[in-house]
This record gives sequence, C-alpha cells and structure tokens, in this order.
Amino acid sequence: VSHPCVAFVVYITSTRPNTMGRLARKRMHKNNKDQHKKYGKTKRKTKDVDQVHEDLQPGNIEKVMNPAIDGDLPGLGQYYCVHCARHFIDQQSLAAHLKTKVHKRRVKQLSETPYTQKEADAAAGLGTYTAPKKVEVPDVAVGLAPAAEQETAVSAVME
Repeated sequence: VSHPCVAFVVYITSTRPNTMGRLARKRMHKNNKDQHKKYGKTKRKTKDVDQVHEDLQPGNIEKVMNPAIDGDLPGLGQYYCVHCARHFIDQQSLAAHLKTKVHKRRVKQLSETPYTQKEADAAAGLGTYTAPKKVEVPDVAVGLAPAAEQETAVSAVME
C-alpha cells in the first residue's frame, strides 16, 4: 500500500478479524426488524380472549358446538377447541391438545373476566377501580363424542 489514504480506508472498513482488508458483507435476514414488526404479529392470529368469552355465552355456545361440515377446515371443522379457537384433524389430536400446557394456559386466561371499557375508564381515573373477578370456564370442545359416532358422521359426508 503506497498511498496513506488507501491504508486508512482499509483499516476502517475491516471490522472483522482475519478479513485481510476486505469489506465485510452485511447479512440482514435475521436482523430485519421492520419486516418482523410488519408481519410477525398477524402470522398466527387467533381469537382474542374477549371474543372467546362471547363464544362461551349460553346463547352462542350452541352455534359453536354444532358446526356445519366445512371442507376447507382441518377435520371438516368437526374437531374444535373452543378455548383456543383451533380446529384439529381428528379426535386424538384434539384430546392430546387438551392436555398441553398451551391449552391449560389459555383456560387460565379465560378464568378472569374480560377487559371492559368501564374498567379502562376506571384505570384512567374516571371512576373506581375494582379488581377482575374469576369466571367459571366450561370444559367444552367440539368433537369429543365417542369415536364411533364421529366416524360414522364423517364417513357419511365423505360418501
């Protein structure tokens, strides 16, 4: 290196050890934060807790418990966890899901009363705040009938 400016530029741009003065290539696929913010939150979006509380109300639970057969959904829409708002392909996978930590965590979330506008106003200083109370969450899931009944219903539709 004969010119002093060239040596200075090479020294500044060489940020990694053992690169021998070459420019380090920038790798961005793991550190692209704006793309993660844009698409990451809606990738596996399910129903919120207050929407599930509405499904668990006595007037709405009958609609959820008697689903119509839909070919686009897994298991024709016949195996559904109401708490997690997820469809499953068969009765065994639904039964396995009911034992998981994810399901138990969701049931624990549902045991508190849903957040309301009245509670938000009280937190902002427009009233008195009362702590949320516990709510009884019914243990329901679509498709946990005896396996023989489910198989005959699904086979009748498939034919």
